[in-house]
Amino acid sequence: MMNPSHPYSALTPDCALDALDTTGFKADGRLLALNSYENRVYQMGVEDEDPVIAKFYRPERWSDAAILEEHAFTAELAAREIPVVAPLVLHGETLHAHAGFRFAVYPKQGGRMPEFDRADTLKWMGRFLGRIHAVGAQADFLHRPTLDLETFGFASRDFLRSGNWLPPDLVAAWDSVVEHALSNVATCYERAGKVRAIRLHGDCHAGNVLWTADGPHFVDFDDSRMGPAVQDLWMLLSGEREEQQAQINEILSGYEDFAEFDPRELHLIEALRTLRLIHYAAWLARRWHDPAFPAAFPWFNTQLYWQARILELREQIALMDETPLVA
Repeated sequence: MMNPSHPYSALTPDCALDALDTTGFKADGRLLALNSYENRVYQMGVEDEDPVIAKFYRPERWSDAAILEEHAFTAELAAREIPVVAPLVLHGETLHAHAGFRFAVYPKQGGRMPEFDRADTLKWMGRFLGRIHAVGAQADFLHRPTLDLETFGFASRDFLRSGNWLPPDLVAAWDSVVEHALSNVATCYERAGKVRAIRLHGDCHAGNVLWTADGPHFVDFDDSRMGPAVQDLWMLLSGEREEQQAQINEILSGYEDFAEFDPRELHLIEALRTLRLIHYAAWLARRWHDPAFPAAFPWFNTQLYWQARILELREQIALMDETPLVA
């Protein structure tokens, strides 16, 4: 039974279909829930037209102004023929409301997951990320946060400390390792020096890129925020150090055709990875009241889960002490 206190408890299939009808599309009743936990996202059939994607924003996460900044950024990129999937403008608006839910409608974009183990794919990704960042550097977000030590690190640590999320016998070990990890993150930022924060995709992993014969198409700018350019690059890397060095070389060979990359930001790769790991654990905890989360992440908040997180942060502490990749 759906928890009636949960913000999505009233978003029934009929409610979602009625919401689409308010935009001028005529829903034909076909509705397929897509893989999304932060928001609720559906592929919806439309009479006599191609299906569309409707994204219902998690209540109270973003302000209207922050959502509209995301929409404006993707529209700005699309206007420059950068392959991003921007929301449709319907009745002059991109953000709509129905029955207490805010939502946007997107065209359906086909494609497959990119193969980041291919050099030509990485160079192609680098070109388009360079184009995105060249536009992103032209203005700042006013209503969206910055990815930094405070927002992803300290705030996440404090939230996890404030609840009974860790087994009592692991609290001391986790406290010690997270403090050490955050101290090393601060040191990485000191080594990098003052780096520029620009508008980013913010969550540029393989699941948010659809690949076609024409190359990458970037979707889901929901986590778009201010931050260092390397945030959109490091998630393309995998494997041992030698492999990652070859990968960043390919990415930057395409990237620098369109935007200048500050090599000092390479000091931040493992720091940003560490912040993401801490933030991800806090994200699961913050969303645990949503019935979709215990069902999808049953291993969260178990003894084995937190033991693995402690080991993971210890490994990150060692990696942050190593010499960074080079440009």
